[in-house]
Amino acid sequence: MRAVPRAVWLLSAGIFVNMLVAFTFVYLFVYLTSSRGLSVTEAGTIAGVGGVGLVAGNFTGGWFGDRFGHRRTLLTGSVVSGTGLVALPVLPTAALLLVLPLCQYAAGAVRAANSALVAAAVPPGSRRQGFAVMRFAANAGFTVGPPLGALIATRFSYGWLFLADGLGTLLFAAYASRVLTAEGSRAQRAAVPADATGLWAALRTRRPALLVLLPAIVVVDTVYRQQYSTLPVFLADHGIGTGVYGALLAINGGAILCLELPATLALRNRAPLRIIGAGLLLVGLGFAALVPGAFTLSAVAMMLLVTAGEILYKTPATAYVADSAPAHLQGRFQSLYAGASISGTVLAPPLGGAVYEAAPGLLWPLCGVLAALAGAAVLVASRHRTAGRAVGAEGGAVSRARGEVRA
Repeated sequence: MRAVPRAVWLLSAGIFVNMLVAFTFVYLFVYLTSSRGLSVTEAGTIAGVGGVGLVAGNFTGGWFGDRFGHRRTLLTGSVVSGTGLVALPVLPTAALLLVLPLCQYAAGAVRAANSALVAAAVPPGSRRQGFAVMRFAANAGFTVGPPLGALIATRFSYGWLFLADGLGTLLFAAYASRVLTAEGSRAQRAAVPADATGLWAALRTRRPALLVLLPAIVVVDTVYRQQYSTLPVFLADHGIGTGVYGALLAINGGAILCLELPATLALRNRAPLRIIGAGLLLVGLGFAALVPGAFTLSAVAMMLLVTAGEILYKTPATAYVADSAPAHLQGRFQSLYAGASISGTVLAPPLGGAVYEAAPGLLWPLCGVLAALAGAAVLVASRHRTAGRAVGAEGGAVSRARGEVRA
């Protein structure tokens, strides 16, 4: 962990605090249907538009970072998102259709900027540890955040959640402006080579395996996020209460906090695509555990397998994308992965809900098969790289040695 620079630890500390108050969208639907008095359909429309803004921000935020600097993108996105959240409780309902997706878009751009800043600060060969630190901070904050949000909502009102979230985001912007220097961003923009390739050319020539990995991540994220949409409905339909579902989510969060950093360190020298492929297969196996029916034991087995898969694939995939990116395209590469890794927030509820309503017994086998196919595709792509691995490893060693000399 000594290879993780101080800047990453400082940024991760800010991310922890920011995620600690990022409970607004956990309770958004309840706020819209209770405090705002909207129907389920109206609330679903507003929440869905906000989700589209979040995915769009993740997919495109990296362009702003590559063009204007990742630090500047982080600060601007945080100010826009925080200001909108503070104002949201007093806005008319019609304005939510504009302000909510704007806030979400800015938050998505901040997420891409966070990853790009970590990628730029950590040398190749140590990026898995850097991203693991960032994910640990984010997951720790989000583990504590929702219960804290529930306490605020019951003690005061749901409107206070938006105020706390917005002020926390603005505080994160102020903190980041102090701990992140602007010199690195300026130097990175000045270092763009004259013969620099574009995004798609770089994808095809530098890492064609990414053209397999990114669609696989979209598929698996759509499967993975069924645990937040159709899974609680499935459990309730079979007499398993909300308490069990809450315990399953606690298993997921607790295992990730305890095991992801040690697992990342233990596997840091292993071939990334093989680890990622194995993780995707475990996600598929986890949802396949629900095929026999809704039992508490099968639900626990499902969550343990899915959590193990998440621990294996998420950090190495982020680091692999960072290691694959040219310096002048780091933000856009991270945006591609960030967008793919959150696409399930928009795709999972409608697709999973439609399948579950039409054929309830088909959903979990379908999830298992889709995730398994995605994992198999990544494993096949990893074997196709075998011929060039020795050269790539040698080049990586030289790059790391030069980085150590410069440090």
